[in-house]
Amino acid sequence: MAVYDLTPVDVPKVETKYRSIKTKLPVPESLPIFAALQHSEPRAMMGQPPIVWDKAEDFIVSDRWGNRWIDWSSGVLITNAGHGRQEIRAALREVIDRGLLASYVFVHERRARLAEMLRALSPDPEKYRVFLMSTGSEATENCIKLSKTYALAKHGPRKKYFVTFNYAFHGRTMGAQLAGGSEKQKEWMVDRDRTFVQVPFPDGYKNENTSFELFLSTLAEKGVQPRDIAGVMTETYQGGGPDFLPVDYAQKLEAFSREHDIVMCYDEVQAGFGRTGKMFGFEHYGVRPDLIACGKGISSSLPLSAVIGREDIMGIYAPGSMTSTHSGSPLPVAAAIASLEIIQKEHLVERAARLGDILIPEVRRIRAKYPQNLGCVQGMGLVAGIQVVKPGTRTPDPETALRINIACFHKGLLMFAPVAASGECVKIAPPLTITEDALRESLQVLEEAVDEVLGTA
Repeated sequence: MAVYDLTPVDVPKVETKYRSIKTKLPVPESLPIFAALQHSEPRAMMGQPPIVWDKAEDFIVSDRWGNRWIDWSSGVLITNAGHGRQEIRAALREVIDRGLLASYVFVHERRARLAEMLRALSPDPEKYRVFLMSTGSEATENCIKLSKTYALAKHGPRKKYFVTFNYAFHGRTMGAQLAGGSEKQKEWMVDRDRTFVQVPFPDGYKNENTSFELFLSTLAEKGVQPRDIAGVMTETYQGGGPDFLPVDYAQKLEAFSREHDIVMCYDEVQAGFGRTGKMFGFEHYGVRPDLIACGKGISSSLPLSAVIGREDIMGIYAPGSMTSTHSGSPLPVAAAIASLEIIQKEHLVERAARLGDILIPEVRRIRAKYPQNLGCVQGMGLVAGIQVVKPGTRTPDPETALRINIACFHKGLLMFAPVAASGECVKIAPPLTITEDALRESLQVLEEAVDEVLGTA
């Protein structure tokens, strides 16, 4: 994990339409707050740039000492409709003033409305259903549970394997990490459920072999027969890249799943609700998932997630046996309805696609200036990433990635810590509401930071 120095340093002052840097960074007056957190929280919670958020509006984050940053994190891909939208705040106030803050799974009207809105976005609104929960991990866990339950009920205990991909991230709960593709994140388990199987992800960079035949041969090497697979799950794009499936690979995976009655799950927690220039990222592949895990950008604010899936799979559990304490909780539901209305009314899906046509070529141009240090660029819509590597290799260089990240932070451009398995990826994910001139300004900041770090390397 990236480690940020909490020693305040003098940085050049910045004042533009969207950015202001007026103090040392980190702000000296903010240090007692970090000290208090270090005294109360585990060190695992410390790993992001040392800024104390005070206000976030649209695509700008501010502290209370006069500094402003263009946000390239979206709060880790949450605020697709922008930070602190007035429409979302008004919807929350209405619920608060009504006096309904929690309902367990007792019915309230907005829950019915949101479920209908999400069902309408599904591949087949007449045959898909919606289950609301709180977190992305909860959504992916339910995809695992439903896949295995469906297979057990229809085919018996032999059909038990759940196939996912190397480098995948599906959350931090146990089932989600068993499905994840990081060996390091599973060391604490010691003995694992061996029905969880990983295969290489066809990203074309870490794994140059993008053929579906590698999927089949890997399963054969592991002794897994297609008839014994209950489900397969992939992120629409792997967050560390972002790395996308080749279209023909995704379509072959779908055909394979249909042939063997395997539940095909797409983890859209990062990719959904316009991020890639489609409402759901899997639409780029021309496939039809059986189960779709949603989260993050679903509400642009409060914790909410969902599984959208085939009725025959979603309906396999009896009433009362698949609930969640905060399923359809009034406040997150109100936020999600308002966020979806903004995304649709303001055509943010199409906006992400259009701005992606500016973002991706510009990031590739910056990468081309330093091909020895910047290994590859991946992206679609308003999500992109640059892999930072040791000169002339494909070996991750997390130290240099962190230096670029900090240089951007000092200039008024905010990203979360370098991501991916070794922390080498500079991740770009602004709110979908970012203006074209703000996007171009922030790209200029990125280029200045890369020039400063790599121009003297």
